[in-house]
Amino acid sequence: MSRWQAIVVVLTALTAMPIAARAQDYPTRNVTILVPFAPGGGTDVLARAYAHILENKYGKSFIIENRPGGGTTLAATVTANAKPDGYTLMQGTSGTMAMNPTIFKHLSYEPLKTLVPVSIVAGVPFVLTVNPSLPVHSVADLVALAKKRDAEGKPLTYGSGGVGAFHHLCAALFSSLTGITMTHVPYRGSEPATLALISDQIDVLFVDLGPMLPQIRAGKARVLGITSDKPFSTAPDIKPLAEVGLPSWPNTVAWQMLLAPGGTPQPILEKLNKDVNAAVHSPEMAGPLEKLGMIGLGNQSLAQLDDYIKSETTRWAKVIKDANLAGTQ
Repeated sequence: MSRWQAIVVVLTALTAMPIAARAQDYPTRNVTILVPFAPGGGTDVLARAYAHILENKYGKSFIIENRPGGGTTLAATVTANAKPDGYTLMQGTSGTMAMNPTIFKHLSYEPLKTLVPVSIVAGVPFVLTVNPSLPVHSVADLVALAKKRDAEGKPLTYGSGGVGAFHHLCAALFSSLTGITMTHVPYRGSEPATLALISDQIDVLFVDLGPMLPQIRAGKARVLGITSDKPFSTAPDIKPLAEVGLPSWPNTVAWQMLLAPGGTPQPILEKLNKDVNAAVHSPEMAGPLEKLGMIGLGNQSLAQLDDYIKSETTRWAKVIKDANLAGTQ
């Protein structure tokens, strides 16, 4: 090794030392996690549950700050523009990272560049439900009725939590795979969409399992299947759509992911990835996840997260384009 090569090696090591030291000491002060929805929803409750575990581990407060609006883009933009030091994070969703890039004409953040993944925290299985007054008890029944009603000029209606929301895209995928046509009725979130279904204002709804399960058990909604590839622990009787008449249905869950500003030092990202993954699988998280109807994930490295987001973006881009939703927001 020449003298100059030795100098370069020493300088490189000296430059890296402060970053490594910051990661080792991190966090030295309170951390803020932005949640892109109002307090009390599933995303908010999930973030508070694992934030509490991190607080106990690090001895610093993890403060939840709710920033709803713009289909998660408001919180995403604030996070992407924050100082990349690990002290401003975001509880993002599959919409934030994999769907918004195709749905929105212009985004003020760039997934995997100005906004990067830290840990995939949980998956949210959705269920296909119908109003009990509908003469439908299976996927085959629903497809047959949808085709009949469409031919009569009275198509079935389906609700969603908003244009481009996961409810909407699940229904779009279902329609594409089955060749049916239904009329979309968007609402401002899952709760009003659920109310519309049980009050007979709409016929069909893909919705997250957690809040819908009590309605199903009370007979106010009829369930035809779940979007994941396995039944959920508290509802083993609800079978995957791929097993109850739609074998082409892929494993489909909305996911929740902790995000950080692009440029956050890699050692800090790796530390958070390891500790959040461990928190997700701790006994303290079992109860909240089950109650929320979520599947604990926390099982991918940073490199794997990048690859997963790329594959999910490609997958949903096709659904969004086929549904003529690309660039509509």
